[in-house]
Amino acid sequence: MAKITFMGAGSTVFARNVIGDCMCTETLRDWEFALYDIDPVRLQESAAILSKMAQTLGVGAKITTYLGVENRKDALRGANFVVNAIQVGLYDPCTIIDFEVPKKYGLRQTIGDTLGIGGIMRALRTIPVMEGFARDMEEVCPDAWFLNYTNPMAMLSGYMQRYTGVKTVGLCHSVQVCSETILKEMGLEDKLPGRRELIAGINHMGWLLKLEDKDGNDLYPLLRAKADELIAQPDFKDKVRVDYIRRFGYYCTESSEHNAEYNMFYIKSRYPEQIDSFNIPLDEYPRRCINQIAGWKEEYESLSKTQSLTHTRSKEYASHIMESIVTNTPYEIGGNVLNTGHLITNLPEDACVEVPCLVNGQGIHPCHVGRLPVQCAAMNMTNINVQLLTIEAAVTRKKEHIYQAAMLDPHTGSELDIDTIVKMVDDLIAAHGDWLPKYN
Repeated sequence: MAKITFMGAGSTVFARNVIGDCMCTETLRDWEFALYDIDPVRLQESAAILSKMAQTLGVGAKITTYLGVENRKDALRGANFVVNAIQVGLYDPCTIIDFEVPKKYGLRQTIGDTLGIGGIMRALRTIPVMEGFARDMEEVCPDAWFLNYTNPMAMLSGYMQRYTGVKTVGLCHSVQVCSETILKEMGLEDKLPGRRELIAGINHMGWLLKLEDKDGNDLYPLLRAKADELIAQPDFKDKVRVDYIRRFGYYCTESSEHNAEYNMFYIKSRYPEQIDSFNIPLDEYPRRCINQIAGWKEEYESLSKTQSLTHTRSKEYASHIMESIVTNTPYEIGGNVLNTGHLITNLPEDACVEVPCLVNGQGIHPCHVGRLPVQCAAMNMTNINVQLLTIEAAVTRKKEHIYQAAMLDPHTGSELDIDTIVKMVDDLIAAHGDWLPKYN
């Protein structure tokens, strides 16, 4: 029996979506689904929900569970695909630390999982765990594809691609809905059917480089004409990305609450009025975590009482990639891959970039894109600098690279002086304690 291993199966809602998608796929529905986590309660909850779903859908899926590091190799042994959705340190204590310590220094964040000081710290505590995954995979499932959904996407995927022998692609949800979102926001739903697009850049800042209607007409003149009108609406939530259209010429893949903290422009203590005018939700991710934890308790109680649990296949790439490789049926994704051979010619080869990729029976094949508009590449580079230095810190265990990553982070560097950045990093390292390895 073929096997899919899900790392971080305690991410119950996400595990349900990805594995539910597989159960809705004829090629995959009767496989073994190996669930791995270090939390016994969440692991049991996921197993119960997925077993009920398999029963409802009438599939032959085999659900197995593996608890703790001592059982990790067995969870991975013989896997064809490994899906990664871990969160090292969880909301409590690590996300709380990521937000509250910087706040003492006047540094505010919205999401803190991809870039900024929060993204840096999240990468530093996650990479050592993924290094262990890689070692085990190289031993017990060396041919498996590693499908990474965990943030910070470019740092974690880039580490796996550069420093391990594991076949890795990073997957996000934002590419699939990018053009649909902006067309709906601008009241251009009639342009959705048959549209053609090209998206490339880096994760969470992939640029919608081309958008055409079904007849090949360029839709960007319409988007640019409507940008001022949307930003003028007081309650409109996607203002940062629409402002990107005005300032840089292009819309990008991830939400405005994310992109508000990826640059030096919008969250500024000297210009507090921008927080309100751009509808920037500071401390958004901690609020989501609190609501999600409370909401899951209620949802699990409800699901436990129901006799059946069905599922409809989602837009997540994972099941489509697996199906494509297994059946040798071509499929296109937006994947996070190493920029080997300069897929994007004006970004460095060490960068993890997000580009169109063809999937078939031979695996995942990134497509050459060429040059980004110079201003888009420049924006990407402000993020890539931080990503590469954070990976360097994780590999060398040199604290100086953590300082440098934080100094070069566009939001952190625009708000704090160098000595304060160093003090904040030291405080964060101390507060994380055993969640971080020792740095020299």
